[in-house]
This record gives sequence, C-alpha cells and structure tokens, in this order.
Amino acid sequence: MPKESMTPRERWLAVLNRQKPDRIPMDYWATPETTRKLMRYLKCESEEELFKRLHIDHVIDVHPEYVGPALPKDCDIFGCRYRDVDYGTGVYRECIYHPLSKYKTVEEIKKNYRWPSLDWYDYSVIPKKIIGKEDYPIRGGGSEPFLIYKNLRGQQQAFMDLILNPEMVHFCLDKLFDFCYQNTLRIYEAIPGKVMLTYVAEDMGSQEGLMYSPQQIREFLLPRMKRMIDLAHQAGAFVFHHNDGAIRQILPEMIEAGIDILNPIQWRCKGMDRVSLKRDFGDKVIFHGGMDNQYTLAFGSKEEVRQEVMDNIRILGKGGGYILAPCHNIQAVSPPENIVTMYQTGYEYGWM
Repeated sequence: MPKESMTPRERWLAVLNRQKPDRIPMDYWATPETTRKLMRYLKCESEEELFKRLHIDHVIDVHPEYVGPALPKDCDIFGCRYRDVDYGTGVYRECIYHPLSKYKTVEEIKKNYRWPSLDWYDYSVIPKKIIGKEDYPIRGGGSEPFLIYKNLRGQQQAFMDLILNPEMVHFCLDKLFDFCYQNTLRIYEAIPGKVMLTYVAEDMGSQEGLMYSPQQIREFLLPRMKRMIDLAHQAGAFVFHHNDGAIRQILPEMIEAGIDILNPIQWRCKGMDRVSLKRDFGDKVIFHGGMDNQYTLAFGSKEEVRQEVMDNIRILGKGGGYILAPCHNIQAVSPPENIVTMYQTGYEYGWM
C-alpha cells in the first residue's frame, strides 16, 4: 500500500483545485445511531479514533454557541417543537409544531411573530474550536432556509404557499436568508481565511424529478442562494451544495450560480446516472458522495458495496474531481461490515 503524503485538508484542497491528491479523499456522513453502532463494532473509543481507523478525511464544522433566551425543551430558536420518532430502523427528530401555520398574511406574521437574533449567539468561541484542527477541512456558515420555512409553516402548507401565498414565502425567505448571510459573515470574521467549505443547500428533488417547478426555483431560491454563494467566494471558501434526489434539470443553473461541490449524487434517481453526470458536468463541479445508502449500504452484500466503490472511483473519479462519501447520512439499518467495506475499498483503490 502506498504511503500517505497529504493531510486531509491538503487532500481536499488538491481535489477542489483540480490538482492530483495522493489518494481520493473520503468523507463521513451518518446518523448518531450509526456512528455509535460502528464504534462498538470496531471497538473505537472516540469518533477521532474511528476516522483514523477507516482513513476518513473528516470535516470540522464550526459554529457559534447559543447564549440567548432560555428555550423550552425540544424547541428551537424559531419556535418549532420536535420529538423523537422511532421508525423501527432508526430514530429521527421530527417537527411537530409549526409556529407560523396559523397565520394567513404577512401582516399577521409581522405583528405576532418574533424572529431570532444573531445577538443570541457568541462568535468569540469559534477560534478555539479550530485549535489543533489545522490538518482538516473547516466548514462554516451557509444556508438551507426553505427547510426551515417548511418547519415554520408545515411541509404541505409550505409547498402550497409557493402558489397560494408567494408574498409570504418571499417575506419569510428574506428573513431567513438574511439571518444565514449575517451568521456566515460573522463566522468568516471570527476566523478570517480559515473556512474552506460553506454549506449552501436546499433539497429540490424527489426520486423521479424536481419537487418544485424550475420557475419556482428561479423565483424563490436561486437569487438568494446566489447571494450566499457570492459571499462564500468573496471569503475564499468553496461552496458545498447539498441537493437530494433527481435534480439534473436544474443542475446547469446551480453550476452557473457558482456551486463548487455537488452532493450527494443519488445515482439511482431518475436522470442521475453517473456516466452522464461526469460527462456533462465533470469539468464544472466536484462530485461528493455517490455511495448509495437506500439499497447498497443498507441491504447490499459486501461484494456489492465493494463493486460500487470501484465503480464510483472509475466513473466519478476519472481524471479527478471526486470525494468518496455516502449519499447523505448512513442509516442505522446499514450493517457495520458494509460501512467498513466501503472505506477499506476506497482506501485500497483510491490512490492516484
């Protein structure tokens, strides 16, 4: 086996700058349940030990600490309330109370709802969080406001609002994007030049196609996302764009807006086959993900996992521009043996 000559940060930077790394970087996304299960399987005492054991080039996420008004139990800063829901194969926190669902007009929201303040956060703690982490990619700031809007209004109502209440969507998204913009700016100011990745996300796809019309994406999301993308680039950060599902139709416009990295590459979704994605967009965007966790990691054999890793490296990694990772969070139903196989195979075949 060749010897590593780069740190995780250097390895990521080489791929992002279209240079040759010593090997393909490997990232880790998983639910907390999955991580605990994997740590028990490998007898690891910490996540750090787990990452080193599997040669994972993990990302350090930095954020301010909350110092604002006391929040009720299971409640976030927006007034949304959550509870744990056990689906049999894993537990997720689901939003069960939508504080803006009762309002019919923008005027009612202005009169009755209090938006959170950035002054509820302490940004002075951020520099301490990267001490000793200099060898790893640093991710900070970003946005995913329509996800928050869905929690504020309820998912069904939020999608209906795009047609029935566009003025409410515009008003709320302006508030949410402004919060994200200023939060990101303060993070950059806390550690100038240290943030490598900024997460500008929005889930637009289902298994078969877009959940929004392209016109709705252009009206409500793209201009605001472009503002976030420009801010990241001005700070010298790369834009990590997470967008689930079958999104090929809107992908050219996302690339034109300036995204640098596309995640998660759900290649089993309609129109998302790896060969055509690499052919059409491989010189314009870095691919991150590609390891299917709906079937392969969760229910496939170790040999199927191994073959998929090799296929991803061969297709998405051809000529560079690929970071091996799962398609979103690995679920607790996934056997630890499959997860280990993924990273072992990536380490074995990822040398450049």
